[in-house]
Amino acid sequence: MEFDVAGHRLVFQKGDITTVAADAIVNAANSGLLGGGGVDGAIHRSGGPAIMRELTKVREQIGRCPPGQAVVTGAGDLPADWVIHAVGPVYRDGKSGEPEQLASCYRNSLRLAQEHNALRVTMPSISTGVYGYPMARAAKVAIETVVGCLQQPDNTLKSVTFVLYDEPAYKTHVELAENLLG
Repeated sequence: MEFDVAGHRLVFQKGDITTVAADAIVNAANSGLLGGGGVDGAIHRSGGPAIMRELTKVREQIGRCPPGQAVVTGAGDLPADWVIHAVGPVYRDGKSGEPEQLASCYRNSLRLAQEHNALRVTMPSISTGVYGYPMARAAKVAIETVVGCLQQPDNTLKSVTFVLYDEPAYKTHVELAENLLG
């Protein structure tokens, strides 16, 4: 499903994010930048050891990456130039700053993508796996934040594609986007 947002494409598709070509792939990383399960594990497996080598250097410089922030590495063997490792919040009760941290995560990812001259970005649903963020709440924050970024006059991105791992996640995102964008 595809939407036009101020002349830019917002796309939703079901599948494996590691197989979708883009200039930058957003990874749902952990604050230790150590790799993990879910999307993070898939990106590291498909991208090969070059990504972890770069992350080791990043960790040596900055230590941990706090929730809401992101760092960039090369993409290794992935069909992209960059991986943006975005750290989402662990969901507690929705009243502990999680929506703001999640929005910051998406904003910082898109800012870094533009700083690296990316035109096409793919991203997963961040924090909805082991971090426990309810899918509908996370999708609302994600879509509103990405739409807001695409509407900025200085935005240089041509397309943002949410690559969602299963049908329920896909349907949730598409329904929310249809409600927001008509």
